[in-house]
Amino acid sequence: MKKLLLKSSLVALLGLASFNATAFEPTLGKDYIEVSQAPVAQKEVVEFFSFYCPHCYNFEMEYKIPSLIKEKLPKDVTMKQYHVSFLGKEGKDLTRAWSLAMAMGVEDKVKTPLFEAVQGHKINSMDDIRALFIENGISAEQFDGGINSFAVNGLVKKQEDLAESLNVQGVPAFFVDNKYQVNNEGFSDVKTNEEFIQRYIDIVLSLTEK
Repeated sequence: MKKLLLKSSLVALLGLASFNATAFEPTLGKDYIEVSQAPVAQKEVVEFFSFYCPHCYNFEMEYKIPSLIKEKLPKDVTMKQYHVSFLGKEGKDLTRAWSLAMAMGVEDKVKTPLFEAVQGHKINSMDDIRALFIENGISAEQFDGGINSFAVNGLVKKQEDLAESLNVQGVPAFFVDNKYQVNNEGFSDVKTNEEFIQRYIDIVLSLTEK
């Protein structure tokens, strides 16, 4: 997907959230594709991402697409962000570290630092990841006691198994109810960053209504 340069301010982005899901109907084959997977019991949006992925960085840090979607989701729909292990030398360790963050409920503490460190080529080992967690308020005892725990092992397996079953081959990848995937190749006609962001949000939110 062609990288888009964000020119609007966060205030303008937040203004995009004034969205009415019933006003937009995504087109099958262009805006989204159907996935041959059993639907989930609890309605959910899942974003697969990697700290190594520059587009994921833009989605998270500049475009604010995940947070804008989360703000507008119906109350009965959850949103999860799962890390993929197949990108980068420390991809598997970062999936494990993200699993620890999820298990501890500290995703917001470490997400931005991890993105910035990985994009800045400062993460080369689990020791680097450990130091980053400690710098951001997670004690050495919490990290060491949790990184290989039963709960974290389970979350690692959950993320990797779902990525495999959904055949995730690139990121960012947004899925709704394991039935629909946003088609990242369907945005070639957008002319502005604002239009791209708005359409992406519209597609995801509309798919939650199906």
